[in-house]
Amino acid sequence: MTGPPDSSGLPGTPGGGEPPVLPAALYEAGLPVDMLTDEQRLVLSQLTEEELAVLLDIKSRLDAVEPEVRAHGEIAGGALF
Repeated sequence: MTGPPDSSGLPGTPGGGEPPVLPAALYEAGLPVDMLTDEQRLVLSQLTEEELAVLLDIKSRLDAVEPEVRAHGEIAGGALF
């Protein structure tokens, strides 16, 4: 935990309002973490090593099939995806 819960029930961020520090692995994996809300960033900053490993594994699996999904979207005009 990084601080007392706020009105949302989530722990407060360190330093009272500073954005939570995220693991470098999230940036390295290309996750769009800069587009997330502070609340979402807080959740990600509190992942255990095991949870982070699962998230990164899922991201790599999605990346592995992205060209196929993108091709289907182009063929079907994006109607299915």
